[in-house]
Amino acid sequence: MIRKMLNSSRLQNEVSRRLHRIHEIVEDGVKISVPRPQMREPDQSGCNWTMKHFGNAIGYERFIEEVLTAMQAEYNLSGADDSKEIRSLFGE
Repeated sequence: MIRKMLNSSRLQNEVSRRLHRIHEIVEDGVKISVPRPQMREPDQSGCNWTMKHFGNAIGYERFIEEVLTAMQAEYNLSGADDSKEIRSLFGE
């Protein structure tokens, strides 16, 4: 399967969105802080990013692992710099 490309902000937002839709997390009213993805050499599957050190995640590690596994199978981290996108919005 060919992965879609997302920049770090969009990848971080999508992981957060998926986590905060999980019934148990919603029901418990927990807000898990999602770190920025870190680029790495592609692993055996071809995934080129990882995330570590989620905040407020104790007891929710299984859900985080499930979301990360699904996201890593779907997306790769683009090399695009987020700050360039922001500057382009302002015509710089």
